[in-house]
Amino acid sequence: MSTATSPLESPPAITFNPALDKLPFSPIRLMFNTAAQMTDVLHLSIGQPDFGAPPHVIEAHIKALRDGRTRYELDAGLPALREAVANRYNELYGISLKPSNVLITTGCCQAMYMTIHALVRPGMEVIVIEPVFVFSHVIEQAGGILRRIVTTAANGYQVDPAEVIAAMNERTCAIMINSPGNPTGAVYPAETIQPILREAEQRGIAVISDEVYDRLILDDVEYASALRHAPSLDGVVVTSSASKTYAVPGFRVGWLISSEANISRLQRLHMFVSTTENTATQHATVAALAGDQSCVTEMVNAYRARRDWIAGYLKGSPHFQAYSPGGAFFIMPSLPACRDSFDFAMRMLKEARVCTIPGGAFGQSCNNALRISFATDMATIQAAFQRMTQWLEKQSS
Repeated sequence: MSTATSPLESPPAITFNPALDKLPFSPIRLMFNTAAQMTDVLHLSIGQPDFGAPPHVIEAHIKALRDGRTRYELDAGLPALREAVANRYNELYGISLKPSNVLITTGCCQAMYMTIHALVRPGMEVIVIEPVFVFSHVIEQAGGILRRIVTTAANGYQVDPAEVIAAMNERTCAIMINSPGNPTGAVYPAETIQPILREAEQRGIAVISDEVYDRLILDDVEYASALRHAPSLDGVVVTSSASKTYAVPGFRVGWLISSEANISRLQRLHMFVSTTENTATQHATVAALAGDQSCVTEMVNAYRARRDWIAGYLKGSPHFQAYSPGGAFFIMPSLPACRDSFDFAMRMLKEARVCTIPGGAFGQSCNNALRISFATDMATIQAAFQRMTQWLEKQSS
């Protein structure tokens, strides 16, 4: 896999912890930065909703500021927000979370980072399902060893739970699951989630379930959350945020959910990472969770229409391995064999002015794929695919 480096990097003037070398410069940022220096670029790369935040959420944010909600809040999070998070999941899944099962964080990224560093011990293994989001590098930075389970576009990036269970051993300290997935949009059914959760609990292996796209389910199926299917919360940490569900990624409000004992332990680490989160945006997120949810339905309907158009288009293309992602707003079709995604994506950006993300950013096994985001309007999507098709035909002629 190609290694992306920052054009701004220079020899450090001070000596850093060598563990930082496990965190490469993000290929995603490299694509963005290159595109930012160009004109007439069509983006199929952005991993954030193209919708505006719901008006009632914006008004709640403004009101919080006007009411002077600018001071520190409790370190575990605004009590009303912890309650709102618990209530929302209880309503969705028919479970019985309490506010004490919730810890508020600065986005899902902080929740993931904290959880990984709290669970991963040097020399221990973490099972990840590839393609895997870039937090796999954080596992290595924490001293963990990646045990990769490879999935492919040919089967919609679904994973065989028996393969995950077979990978568990006495050195396994955690399993990382992401459904719906970034970069693939794959949604795992209960038949996949349940046996993994059961076996992990029996062996004392923690499961980190990244469910940040849990409300963006594009098919008429029941979402299999770890909160619904885990034997208990003792061995599970679920991470999520308001960012994707309510189109407020700039709020930087997320959370993690686990047993009360686990939350208490993680709260200690949280105090030294961010102390507390943005107070006004926490109040606004209460309004998002407790208010009208039609905004979510509207976004999901739009994403579904875009997904259906792209999946149909790719199905008739000789250039990609097509499938239909079940959630989020990503699709990751594979390219013809022996393509290097880093070179391919950069050349397509510079020559066709279409920005995608190289699949190799998410693992060596998917270096012949591209992550395509459909978190943009249909006109941009159709124009981008027209450019891509014309460019691809030139490459094969």
